[in-house]
Amino acid sequence: MVVGFLLLAVMQQQPPAASGARLEISPAQAELQVGQTLQMSARVLDAKGAAVPGVKVIWFGGGDGSVDSTGVVRGGFRGYVNVVAMAVVPGSGRVSEQVRVRITPAPAARLELAVSSLKLAVGSRYSLTGTPKSVNDDIRYDPITYASSAPAVVAVTPDGRLQALRAGSATITGSAGSATARVAVEVVAAVPASVTLSPATTSVRTGDVVRYTATVKDRAGRVIEGLTPRWSVAAVGPTAAGQIDAQGAFVAEEQGTYTVSASVGTVTADATVNASPRHVGRGIEVVGRVPIKERGAEVWPHPNGKCVYYSTISDRLYAIDVTDPAKPVIADSIVIDARLINDVMTTEDGKYGVFSREGASNRKNGIAIFDASDACHPKVIADYTATVSGGVHSAFVYQGHVYLTDDATGSMRVISIKDPRNPREVGRWQTSQTEHGRYVHDIDVKDGLAYLSYWNDGLNIVDVGNGIKGGTPEKPVLVSQLKYDLNHLYRRVDDMYGLGARGTHTSWRHKNYIFIADEVYAAKAAKGHEDGNDLTWGRLQVVDVSDITKPKIVAWYEPTDGGVHNVWVAGDSLYMGAYQGGGRVVDVSGELKGDLLRQGREIAWLFTADSAGSRPRATFTWGAVVKDGLIYFNDINTGLWITRLEKKERPVP
Repeated sequence: MVVGFLLLAVMQQQPPAASGARLEISPAQAELQVGQTLQMSARVLDAKGAAVPGVKVIWFGGGDGSVDSTGVVRGGFRGYVNVVAMAVVPGSGRVSEQVRVRITPAPAARLELAVSSLKLAVGSRYSLTGTPKSVNDDIRYDPITYASSAPAVVAVTPDGRLQALRAGSATITGSAGSATARVAVEVVAAVPASVTLSPATTSVRTGDVVRYTATVKDRAGRVIEGLTPRWSVAAVGPTAAGQIDAQGAFVAEEQGTYTVSASVGTVTADATVNASPRHVGRGIEVVGRVPIKERGAEVWPHPNGKCVYYSTISDRLYAIDVTDPAKPVIADSIVIDARLINDVMTTEDGKYGVFSREGASNRKNGIAIFDASDACHPKVIADYTATVSGGVHSAFVYQGHVYLTDDATGSMRVISIKDPRNPREVGRWQTSQTEHGRYVHDIDVKDGLAYLSYWNDGLNIVDVGNGIKGGTPEKPVLVSQLKYDLNHLYRRVDDMYGLGARGTHTSWRHKNYIFIADEVYAAKAAKGHEDGNDLTWGRLQVVDVSDITKPKIVAWYEPTDGGVHNVWVAGDSLYMGAYQGGGRVVDVSGELKGDLLRQGREIAWLFTADSAGSRPRATFTWGAVVKDGLIYFNDINTGLWITRLEKKERPVP
């Protein structure tokens, strides 16, 4: 990636090509599977279309794979590789051309069915679902066909709709390409006479999850244990919408009345749910402001609460005195050789701090360690560049170590700062699919587990001292990985503008959930936004890690007017920078399931635009930090906003 940027700079310094000269890449359109390679070729044509001999073509590019100097493209991950060819025509100037190579998943290697076994009563119906996956865990959309080993016991249609016909057992086999999986089905002889649902009637707010249980009895009133119901829901109301899963967990996403049904054999029971609006909205009060002339990046409060640090997409880190949050003052700054100081964070005791850096003129990037004992007057005391000189985008400080991202290799490095003036690398971990397109963007560490937002590789949970897998800072060990289809999720962006940079961007562990935020950009600028605000997209995904070895997405929040970037959770609220959508506060209380936006869980938002800053009147909120009841929203264009939630004056009826 760095080579690509340098070659782009070379291109910009070359004189323009002679009128009519052009470069032709072959093939102009191509598609590769993950792991495959393709040799590209190119030729320079003059104004009449004749080939110009003896001109050297330089190749570069990247994305979800790589391009080497000879024009060989390697598919690393599902997505696209941008391939650029450039040539300098003697006496004329430069010509260049670009094509996009689509990267698709490898063939289905395994099939994950939603269930592995079923216990049914005669007459029961059930619909099977599953997901084909490649050897690299990429989701595929191959059609799944089903067949029964005993059609007289359990009949199944090719698309997975089965019916229990008589007592006995059968194996249902699902197939997707060469991948197969099986479901063991037992059909019991006992005949259900009644089904009772609990709770029978309930009133909830939108977004509240109700977990139903079904009790099945025979004609003698005896309970039949272990039968699998078929759940369904019907909604009454012009906007009513709800969902129920195969385990009987129901959520209403809109106001209305719902009938939840469970069918077992030939009997069915119903329950009623009345859902009212959630009514969590509140205002945000702006307490203080600090506009800055540079484009802003990360904010971090010193543990003493009297000073916050504000990094920049530039060469400096600001120390801001917030003793009086209504009158914040820039107290000091650190200037260093960098084009981007992204992350800044202190040790738990506040004695020292660390910030990352990229784009140093001497190419020695890495991290800087500063003395923060005098909170508003930090002083750099050491740096670490030895194994991460290619750049560090994000860093997390935890129990005497810095867990950081290495731009050059796409790995996580662990740096000991137990002696802050002599930092040293003690550990390393990286995903194994491929180095072509591998990139770790962000790291969060809690209770000895590192949550790595690995762009194309999804969310990776790594033991660095928790003990669940025997990991340590010196020897991190993978606990689990969650990959999902980013291209499918953001297909509307691809349809409108072409899908550009997109990936698993950041994560935050809270209770039994991990909140992961995707960062999504278009491949080209939206009309009308070239010189103004940027357009971004993205979804905040809620991952259930009650079984941390099997993380699963259960809910999501996707702003309709912005992207998602950095998040912070305090209490039952999630605070987030939504880029052009401003700052957001979202209710994450209780169990989470389904579409949080539709459920009315948005508490507040703030459009961080005014007449001051590096780009006035252009909202682009990076993130939020909460400290001592104050919300610090950091905006790339307009600086620091110190805010607090207003109190609700009275409950909404």
